[in-house]
Amino acid sequence: MKKYVINGGIKLQGEVNISGSKNVVLKAIVAACLTKEEIKISNVPLISDFYTMLDIFKEIGGKVGISGHKVTLRLKDIKSSKIPLEMGAKIRTSSMFLAPLLLRSKKAVIPNPGGCRIGARPIDRHIEGLEKMGAKISYVHEDGYFHAQTDGLHGATYKFKKNTHTGTETLILAGSLAHGQTILENAAQEPEIDDLIDLLNRMGAKIKRSGKRKIIIEGVKNLHGASLEVMPDRNEFITFAIASALSGGKIWIKNGDLDEISVFLDKFKTAGGKWEEKDSKVRFYLDRKVISVDVKTSSYPGFMTDWQGPWAVLMTQAEGGSSVIHETVYESRFGYVDELKKMGAKIELFNPEVKNPTDFYNFNYEQINGKCKHAAKIYGKTPLHNAVLNISDLRAGATLVIAALIAKGESVVFGIEHLERGYENFDERLKKIGANIKLVEEQA
Repeated sequence: MKKYVINGGIKLQGEVNISGSKNVVLKAIVAACLTKEEIKISNVPLISDFYTMLDIFKEIGGKVGISGHKVTLRLKDIKSSKIPLEMGAKIRTSSMFLAPLLLRSKKAVIPNPGGCRIGARPIDRHIEGLEKMGAKISYVHEDGYFHAQTDGLHGATYKFKKNTHTGTETLILAGSLAHGQTILENAAQEPEIDDLIDLLNRMGAKIKRSGKRKIIIEGVKNLHGASLEVMPDRNEFITFAIASALSGGKIWIKNGDLDEISVFLDKFKTAGGKWEEKDSKVRFYLDRKVISVDVKTSSYPGFMTDWQGPWAVLMTQAEGGSSVIHETVYESRFGYVDELKKMGAKIELFNPEVKNPTDFYNFNYEQINGKCKHAAKIYGKTPLHNAVLNISDLRAGATLVIAALIAKGESVVFGIEHLERGYENFDERLKKIGANIKLVEEQA
């Protein structure tokens, strides 16, 4: 069991480098399964999710070499088409191995994927698309596995009913070596997907976007080796941006791409925030009171669901009035709210009135039946104080660490394992910019 002990209220300053994108490197590992040749990936984040995906890659026969933040991957022959339950249950992207296993061995046995519990996160859209491409897939409740087989995947036209990041990527992977043309409609637009497309095209695939929501894939017979430098992690960028703004505005952030967070910048500016660029670095700061600003999460190019937790901390410091965060992507994304309330935050969860909620929300609304609240009203300004906190998921973890850094007194944060899924050496990097934070490991 791991915990952070954080003494808050300290002004932070110094430089921090943004790691490579978690959402790119995990998918690049799956892409490496499509060729017998070597794939080289640089700027990889050394996080627990990365190592979990490498374990799965090795389980099915892959060879791995790691040097610093570079990894080489090679899967000459698939030795197993089954992913062990204990591996797949750790991470959501384990489901994506369906595509390369079906393409190269014509069969796959994949456990129901795990990851952060921020909603049901079904993979029905992945399954339906693969079935349209010639796969036969069934879920066996008795063993907890999806059993899939095919005589060969072929191209198809498939329209996603809802936006799905990993669903789009899974079918891109499948279409790259499928026979014929695959057209994906209402496909996700995230820049991380374009990084995956870039890697696949470097490997010899023929993939292009046609407009914002359509992707056309011409299947090829073989893919070859290639290399990719992973783009910066947008979620980590926002984490440090808000941490900087709330702790003195003197954290200089390196390797962040402002163009990819433009919707955040618009909201941050409206809330009274500013930023300064200098020598390929940027700092975020406040030179006046924080203003309450409402946000609604949505798929790219909208305000990311992963940003709403840190945004909530910023809004607890807004002067006068209230702000609303309306979550439309996942049905259960407010696991941090009760923890912030322990620290003195005034937040109420509620369900806004929405016309046609089944169409409005990206999750399967009809299956929720009022079990979850989809919006938070935050009243500011509330000074935050120390508390004992529990992390429920990765982004909630970053949220609570930011809160503890600006709060008065000593806070203890449990559930650090969630944070380690997406932030490399988070405590050590925070120490370097002046945070009073200590990682403590206890025997269970």
